[in-house]
Amino acid sequence: MDRFRKWLEDQQGLHPPKSQMGKAVGYSLRSWDALTAFLNNARLPLDNNASERALRGAALGRKNYLFFGHEAAGENHASLYSLVATCEAHGVNAQAYLADVLMRVQTHPQSRIHELLPMNWQALYGQQKNGKEQ
Repeated sequence: MDRFRKWLEDQQGLHPPKSQMGKAVGYSLRSWDALTAFLNNARLPLDNNASERALRGAALGRKNYLFFGHEAAGENHASLYSLVATCEAHGVNAQAYLADVLMRVQTHPQSRIHELLPMNWQALYGQQKNGKEQ
């Protein structure tokens, strides 16, 4: 990476700043810390493929989401979409989660509402239902 940065610095003077190569070199150097953060933290992915996959459904359905008929309907859909995407990100079956949480939320104490978030629900309620393994 040190050699690559040196190469970028050498290239910076060879290309006009508004050319495609000049823009790419300038962007790389300005964003160097973010571009190399994965070197110091093994938990950071080398790419953003997971984020791109998560947004793919929204991009594909964009035309369908233009007109909901009412602003509140759009907000409700966005909330539900976000909840399902969070389930997917945490390996939670969204259908099982929603079925369980919609019944549970009626009597669940507000002080423990965090337990019903997808990332917490799986460990607390997702493994067993009615005494049986799912």
